[in-house]
Amino acid sequence: MLSRDPTYLGRIASVSGAALTVHLAQSVASGLSIINGQTYRVGQVGSFVRVPQGYQDLLGIVATVGAGAVPEHVDTVEDVGRWMTIELVGEIVGGMFERGISQYPNIGDSVHLAIEEHLRRVYDVPGQGHVTIGTLSSAESISAKVALNELVTRHSAVLGSTGSGKSTTIASLLRAITTSAADDVPHPSARVLMLDVHGEYSAPLADVAQVFSVEPQYGEERLFIPYWALDTSELLEFLTGGLEGNRETAFTDKIFELKLQSHEAQQFPGVDSASITVDTPLPFSLKKLWYDLIDFEITTFEGPNRDQPTRQNAGDPERLVPPRYRPHAMGAAGPFLNNQAVGIQRPLNLLRSRLLDRRYDFLLHPGPWEPDLSGTTQEDLDGILRRWLGGDKPITILDLSGVPSSVLERLVGSILKVVYEALFWSREKSEGGINRPLLVVMEEAHRYLSEKSDQLASDVVQRIAKEGRKYGVGAMVISQRPSEVNETVLSQCGTFFALRLSNPSDRSRVQGTLPDGLAGLLDVLPILRTGEAIVTGEAAKLPMRCRVTLPEERYRPRSGDPEVSEKWRLDRRDEGYNRVVASWRAQRPLAVTQDLNIQRIPVDDIFPEDRGNDNE
Repeated sequence: MLSRDPTYLGRIASVSGAALTVHLAQSVASGLSIINGQTYRVGQVGSFVRVPQGYQDLLGIVATVGAGAVPEHVDTVEDVGRWMTIELVGEIVGGMFERGISQYPNIGDSVHLAIEEHLRRVYDVPGQGHVTIGTLSSAESISAKVALNELVTRHSAVLGSTGSGKSTTIASLLRAITTSAADDVPHPSARVLMLDVHGEYSAPLADVAQVFSVEPQYGEERLFIPYWALDTSELLEFLTGGLEGNRETAFTDKIFELKLQSHEAQQFPGVDSASITVDTPLPFSLKKLWYDLIDFEITTFEGPNRDQPTRQNAGDPERLVPPRYRPHAMGAAGPFLNNQAVGIQRPLNLLRSRLLDRRYDFLLHPGPWEPDLSGTTQEDLDGILRRWLGGDKPITILDLSGVPSSVLERLVGSILKVVYEALFWSREKSEGGINRPLLVVMEEAHRYLSEKSDQLASDVVQRIAKEGRKYGVGAMVISQRPSEVNETVLSQCGTFFALRLSNPSDRSRVQGTLPDGLAGLLDVLPILRTGEAIVTGEAAKLPMRCRVTLPEERYRPRSGDPEVSEKWRLDRRDEGYNRVVASWRAQRPLAVTQDLNIQRIPVDDIFPEDRGNDNE
């Protein structure tokens, strides 16, 4: 009777832990089987099988088929293709699926193909807490869902080679977890912060995201990052190229003095003067820092006690003009150099160059967050956090495409530290991460989270990966080279979305996340279709191969390849390479040679039926 059952595959020949060796029945002669109008592939690696055990069914995944599954004692060459190994993963009890197994099967128990009815019990999860991301590749009528709690708090990684559909997958995932679908629960209080290195998500997510950019377009806001909220060591490394010993002390002592003066003048709430350190995020003026230090370095003295300054011009700290003194002279007549100077004119000149470099205005001249010479700002850090974390839209995109590459890694680390420190210390408040969790999405993570990096970004992300769960801060790491991403960070990711990966070292990094018996499921990574992913980990009840739902064309990232044949067929037209040079020099893709000063006025749409009323 069993041989006539279309789902029947064979019988168990051996049991070793959770691994079963199955001998296929002679009736299983075709690679395809049609059951209830549905087509199933028999014995395909990654497909599900069930082992009936009375009132419950054990479920397993096909791990090996053919010669690799043949037991050692079988020598019949003709029978080599009729074996397969199965890894047990769970059981269906009372119509509900549970991971793990309560009993093992016996030798000779029958093995059957798991059809759509059984797959639906595994993957079609009812109720809240799950979001739909696509459909199963093996049964497109079944939705592929992931658990939102585990996805955010246990961290995740989206890994795929260039052209595998990674950007579109990210856009679809973010829409799924922040907006409502037909069968999902809406999330009006969702909070996602995305670091967009290439600026490709601003347009496709514009309706659900607030975008902050160094070079804002229409509907975007200008990105400002107050330098005084950064770690002093990171700030000085960027501004001066690195300091040691007395030179570093001269800078840090002056910064501490300026921060203390700023607090005494403004009395920031929650700050005790005795607890202020050089890293306390209090505003201070870089111009004042530069002016006071350069003044001390170049001062010359005269007089019998060599204590009378010879200043000729006070300079202007606001315009970064240094004071002028009479030049020192040899001999006993003077003027004399300042013997207490520590020799920091060169780093001070670099600091002045940074302040004058317009590429760094978003950091060193942060608009209303730029302190005046007394350390007073128009807005405080709460304004930054409100824009990044408390906006009206669920997603905030920080477009870093206009940021110079030399400062990108340090800047990413500074942004993440500002956000994490704010949520860490506000964990008992309603705005903190525990009461309103935050998902931080990091695009092109291999650029600033490499194994060799010892910069701030790697340190902060490792901290988020290790302890962010307790404070409501989750991470989503996105990379096309997982082998170059810090192993500590990847090891803390509980869920993986593995798209097409061709490089062997990249595949091995992902395969290490699965048990040995199921690692073979990822052997299909090089041949996955564009937009197809294998989802494994805590947010997925079981490893699943799925097609991620594609958003509408207008909501897809601008990450496609240029249409070479189409562009080359166009007639040649006059080209202005002066615009190329202008963008190069300005370090801005949208720079122009002539500013036309076009005044843009919003226009309200008037529908035809309204025109008659207006005429009346």
